[in-house]
Amino acid sequence: MRLILLGLGVVGRAFLEQLKIERRDLYESYGINPSIVAVANSKARIYNPEGIDTGSLIRYKEERGTLEGHPDEVDMESAGLVREIDAEVLVDVTPSNLTNGEPSLSYLKAALISGKHVITSNKGPLAWEMPALLEMFRNKGLKLLFSGAVGGGTPFLRFVKKCLSGERILSIRGVINGTSNYILNRMEEGLSFRIALEEARRLGYAEADPSADIDGWDSAAKLVILSNWAMDLGVTMNDVRVKGIRNVEISKELLFKGKTIRLIASADDSDLKVQPEEIDKSDPLAVSDALNAVSFTAEISGRHTLVGKGAGGRETAAALIRDLVELKMYMRGEKPC
Repeated sequence: MRLILLGLGVVGRAFLEQLKIERRDLYESYGINPSIVAVANSKARIYNPEGIDTGSLIRYKEERGTLEGHPDEVDMESAGLVREIDAEVLVDVTPSNLTNGEPSLSYLKAALISGKHVITSNKGPLAWEMPALLEMFRNKGLKLLFSGAVGGGTPFLRFVKKCLSGERILSIRGVINGTSNYILNRMEEGLSFRIALEEARRLGYAEADPSADIDGWDSAAKLVILSNWAMDLGVTMNDVRVKGIRNVEISKELLFKGKTIRLIASADDSDLKVQPEEIDKSDPLAVSDALNAVSFTAEISGRHTLVGKGAGGRETAAALIRDLVELKMYMRGEKPC
């Protein structure tokens, strides 16, 4: 299986490392023998039709701080690379642009045009054009897989599709941003919002610009993906009402009453919103630290809640590997578990 990898940040490198660790098992259990024939980041495009030595590639980048000047560098833009290179699968782990989905949206469309399956952890294109993208890939007999886009290592998407198949999902409620959840947890312990945010930055939970997390836009993008996948709502980011946690205060009086505040993403029919909400501390969504939690309410069997780790290099890489296995089973005409 020939792969193109876009993105060589934390997730991209974790994916390559996980492929190396699991290579033997992937081949023996599923017949997957992946060959990375192209790698691209914002600075350079690398291509070798015989397969790239990814260990050497990573060492090159670590030593020089860039992929520019690599012996296998080619003069192509990333979208052109996706269109022109002979490969079966595009793996897109580039950073998410929640404003308009670009440039990842163009990468996915280039893969579609050239007949490639896509595995992605990028939320941007799905937040803005998920219904159309799913239909276009389906019409061409191609797979668009994205379990790494929501929840990282916790299989929220797979759970609702596999374990609750045949049931109508009535609503979704979740804590789906680890950064904001960590901040709210520390505010429960007496820290101010500003100090909690600074601590989250030091620990690597928050980016230098944390606005997508603390203003609710990351949660909104994930809610769009969950809602389209579980409830077939056909929504985009424009359909979500969003309010973040910048002005939240967690008082001792509130905690004394057995309540707390979480940034809740919810979908009920076509009503989608992200906002801070008071919930009981005993609620399954009152998760600690940077954990994620999602409750699906099914028409017959009621509420089901999954709790687990959210975004992270190794966690997201694990989701990408799961999607790779599902894709291989699809290509062989087998039904994935």
